Amino acid sequence: TLFRSDQLGDLVDDLFKGFFVRPVAYEGRGAEAMPRMKVDVAESNGAYLVTAELPGVKKDDIQVTIDGSQVTLAAEVKREKEASQDERVLHTERLFGKVSRSFTLPQEVDEAKAEAKFRDGVLELKLPKKAAAQRKQISIQ
Repeated sequence: TLFRSDQLGDLVDDLFKGFFVRPVAYEGRGAEAMPRMKVDVAESNGAYLVTAELPGVKKDDIQVTIDGSQVTLAAEVKREKEASQDERVLHTERLFGKVSRSFTLPQEVDEAKAEAKFRDGVLELKLPKKAAAQRKQISIQ
């Protein structure tokens, strides 16, 4: 896989920040031009706060999956209408298809308490950290 120097720098920065963000996976028309799903991750009061820009996506076309400390965001931009038989498309720049982004957080997430809001093309997640399991010392008989 080839990385542009800025992509490699972002990857190294992510590794040192304690989580790894995979490159965007994209399927659909205009894959080479599809903008990267921009994601911010912050930490506050025992939770991770994730903000992702998803312009042109409808709420029902977003999936958030949590598996331990791994979070996957997937979205689909659907083509609003197909060209009719008597219509010929002369030029189009609007993209459609699926895009996804995965990242691993430093600590597992309590998925039962996770919250998601989507407003004005911005997805906001509040992902509380899972409480660390208490160590139990057992007596030897």
